[in-house]
Amino acid sequence: MRKFSFRKLLGLPLVLSVLIGAGCTNAPDAATVAGMKPKTLNIWAVVDDEDAYAPIIQAYRAAHPQITINYRRFRLEEYESAVLNGLAEDKGPDIFLIHNTWIGKYLSKIEPMPPFTSMVYRYVSGGATNQSETLVLKNEKSPTLKELRDAYPDVVAKDVIRRLNMAAEGENQKLEDRIVALPMSVDTLAMFVNKDLLNSAGVATIPAAWDTFQSTMKRIVRVDDQGKLIQAGAALGLADNVERSTDILSALMMQNRTIMASDDGYPTFAQMPAALADTATEVPGVQALRFYLDFAKPDKDSYTWSADMPNSLDAFIQGQVAFFFGYSYHLPLIKARAPKLNLSIAKLPQISENPTVNYANYWVWVVAKKSKNTDTAWNLLNFMTTPDNEKKFLDLAKRPAAHKSLLEGQLDDEELGVFASQVLTSSSWYKGMDPAAMEKSFAKMINNGATAADEDLQKVLSNAQSEVSQTMTATQ
Repeated sequence: MRKFSFRKLLGLPLVLSVLIGAGCTNAPDAATVAGMKPKTLNIWAVVDDEDAYAPIIQAYRAAHPQITINYRRFRLEEYESAVLNGLAEDKGPDIFLIHNTWIGKYLSKIEPMPPFTSMVYRYVSGGATNQSETLVLKNEKSPTLKELRDAYPDVVAKDVIRRLNMAAEGENQKLEDRIVALPMSVDTLAMFVNKDLLNSAGVATIPAAWDTFQSTMKRIVRVDDQGKLIQAGAALGLADNVERSTDILSALMMQNRTIMASDDGYPTFAQMPAALADTATEVPGVQALRFYLDFAKPDKDSYTWSADMPNSLDAFIQGQVAFFFGYSYHLPLIKARAPKLNLSIAKLPQISENPTVNYANYWVWVVAKKSKNTDTAWNLLNFMTTPDNEKKFLDLAKRPAAHKSLLEGQLDDEELGVFASQVLTSSSWYKGMDPAAMEKSFAKMINNGATAADEDLQKVLSNAQSEVSQTMTATQ
């Protein structure tokens, strides 16, 4: 019997095609048989329930019924411990989510994307009484470095492409740039606005620049007879009661042309960038820190926040603050707890005359190095993260896109448009092998800066840089 060719039908590389069924004696070879053996992929996640991925998982299983997929969501506070313990005990996931700032920490625990993945497909031909089943073993090409850089925002390429030693044990070092993770969404820091408070203060236009924003504070702030804040303009200036204070300060530093880290990953945010050495009189990181701290200093015109205020998210929901800085994931929390809030979402303010810089915060999918099915796991991830499948996820999860081709379709979305509009100009920075320690160092820097003399802010910043450098590694 002649083999039936699916090359034109599929438009994909055909590596092996064998017929099995009525009247056929051709038996699949060993590679095809191995590919048809039942496999189980365990996916561990945080943030989204399985429902957000259900259409994608169902489509993959329909094409590959030999693959069983188990999806498990953890609470954020337990997630990383569960992952690390699971991997250590060889009871962990095949595929799991990590934050974009964790990639350096997990490099030794994850498998880079292979150039190709192998997968068997089943096709049936013939009539009801003379059916033949064709097993097609394909080598499916993974995205190349260029394809990834073209498809995703610059921040993603910078985060997920890492230089690794791909030499076998005992061989000389062989460094290669490899893709180690893939996202399905990229969130950005934006500004949530209580329009009623702005209307009451006579602020007709939401500030787009930080200088205008700063001057708006005194029009919104209200204090009682003892000088205690009862209504704030913005939640800025402190660490302990400001949601994502480290992200806000990082964004301000980068907008002010601070180089957060060197090419090899070590922190430089306390140093003068070479490009500014001949024109600047003060380190831009110090300027950004001072600007941030002034919002919590009663003797400044921009004073608007104090340690007596509640957590910034709670204060915004309770109508005590006009501006709150957060991400798209904060939106459903705000809407659920304050459904009648006269809410608007605006872009993160920028520094006039400087290039636009926004701040990225997102999760990426990775494959565990200890997985017994790394090839199949990457095949699933490549399937999940195609633009068509990403859109299915985004429509259900209500998140800003990761693929550039999907961003334009979200720009007019009332809820996601602002976050999506900032993705292409968003940045992040490598925070060492222990991102949590970096955040503690930044919080400590803010707290120390709040009580330091102005002339001591450079020392406060340098001390923080020294602390963060201790979590770094030269190999990223």
